[in-house]
This record gives sequence, structure tokens and C-alpha cells, in this order.
Amino acid sequence: MTSLNSGKKLVFAIAMMASVMSITACASNYVISTNDGHIITTHGKPARDKETGMISYKDSDGNMHQLQQHDVKEIVQK
Repeated sequence: MTSLNSGKKLVFAIAMMASVMSITACASNYVISTNDGHIITTHGKPARDKETGMISYKDSDGNMHQLQQHDVKEIVQK
């Protein structure tokens, strides 16, 4: 019975570590470079709206902003 319990504990520990790692990956910061030379640091991954062509991102204060996709030079994970 003890090997069954230790197996369950191991599976639980692995599942918890995977959960924490996936949550941490979502909270990464990104840097957006614009064509006019501005550098913007975001909190979380920016999202692109395919219909409107806008890039939505959250700044370090938690405020939502949008940029035209054609104004963005590159987006890099920090």
C-alpha cells in the first residue's frame, strides 16, 4: 500500500510543478518595438486581433492598450 501512496504523491507533485510552470510562462513580460522607435514593456503576452489588425497588451500598471499591427516592428519575450 505504501508504494501506491508514494506513486500518487509523485504524480501529484509532477502535476503541481507542471501547473506552476505553465502559469509562470503566461506571466512573462514582452517588449514591443514600434516603427517610430518606441520601446514598450508589456505584462503578459500581447494578443493580435485578426479581424481588426490591432495588437492588445497590458502595461506594467495593468492598463490595457492597443496598437495598429503595421506600427509594430517586433515583439520579443523578455
